[in-house]
Amino acid sequence: MQEIINFRDERDWEKFHNIKDLSIGLNIETSELMELFLWKNNDEIDQLILNPEYKQKINEELADILIYSLLISHKLSINLNEIIINKLKINAIKYPINKSKGIAKKYSDLVK
Repeated sequence: MQEIINFRDERDWEKFHNIKDLSIGLNIETSELMELFLWKNNDEIDQLILNPEYKQKINEELADILIYSLLISHKLSINLNEIIINKLKINAIKYPINKSKGIAKKYSDLVK
């Protein structure tokens, strides 16, 4: 986190890093990752990720997504470990193993 803060501060960018713009930036970076897979089927993607240059593009977009996420959590003083563990607990209730194992459905569509 400190490396990200140092990078930001050396460029005097904190003034631009409000929650709204960080959230929009996160969405844009996520879209850029998704664009790398747009109009490609799974076989094409499997082949593309074997290409080191293509894989590097994926790495860069994923890094941007994580950086924006970390900046948002830092700005809001959010403990990422805590919220991830809490969300996993919530998801465990929404997606009990006996109803969701091997099934790709939203919790509201699982057999009651």
